[in-house]
Amino acid sequence: MTEAWGPDDDKPRRFAGPVKVRVPAKINLHLGVGPVRPDGFHELNTVYHAISLFDELTARPGDTLTLTMEGEGTGELELDDSNLIIRAARALAQKARVPAHARLHLRKTIPLAGGLAGGSADAAATLLACDLLWGTGYGKDELAEIGAELGSDIPFLLQGGTALGTGHGEAVSPILARPTTWHWVVAIAEGGLSTPEVYRELDRLRGSTWSPEPLESPGQLMAALRQRRPEVLGAALANDLQPAALSLRPALAEVLKAGYDAGALAGIVSGSGPTCVFLTSDAAHADKVAVGLRDSGVCRDAVAARGPMPGARAV
Repeated sequence: MTEAWGPDDDKPRRFAGPVKVRVPAKINLHLGVGPVRPDGFHELNTVYHAISLFDELTARPGDTLTLTMEGEGTGELELDDSNLIIRAARALAQKARVPAHARLHLRKTIPLAGGLAGGSADAAATLLACDLLWGTGYGKDELAEIGAELGSDIPFLLQGGTALGTGHGEAVSPILARPTTWHWVVAIAEGGLSTPEVYRELDRLRGSTWSPEPLESPGQLMAALRQRRPEVLGAALANDLQPAALSLRPALAEVLKAGYDAGALAGIVSGSGPTCVFLTSDAAHADKVAVGLRDSGVCRDAVAARGPMPGARAV
């Protein structure tokens, strides 16, 4: 594997092309949601965690900007200017003042509208791939600034690991802890949930007269990460969007129950859902829980994953 950034100068290496970039999915170990801000976003206090479920984007030289794809969402995902991949490529080209010319191909594994930030992951991969292909020479922070204008999760997916997200999620700070691998099971649902719809449902559940309390600090979660004990981390998982996702998709309660019945230490709706993720003690335990979830028939698939993973990287 070739690292996207050099260890000393924090600048991306340049490739003549083609360029292939692998990018992980994200889950939220803690997601505190505040009131709607004047800019239309909700105030967030979240802990991001990148896991080993990946999309791959390949960029080749071209005379125009085109996008093709295979895998999850083929035939459902629009490949025109509404796609975050195309928007990210055009945003980078505009910033760098270069022609937006590339042939892009997406190999997709992360489910659509699943609460795993698949669209943002693909945009992050695009920014890195096109930066390398075009030799624009931007560093991580500069690409993250471009990405933040397109989606709140994009800056994290360029970085990866485990990180604190504030603002509307776009301000990212790495969480420093001793290296630990956490083992998860990802329960993939049939169909997706619209993130804006889930936020609207949360607002409805809270009521128009809701008087917001200060956002709950993720301090307990970060302390649990430092303890490196799965049962402690499981007790600290929290997601303010979970009640809204369950309201819109009541069947998710059966998925969470099935995960516990299969032996998971903890379960939570991932982000805005409908994907659910379950914490396990080790790789063998994750495989066992995944089998139990698949056998239960409550989800389309269940796959074992681990984290944290690096963000978008050239391979």
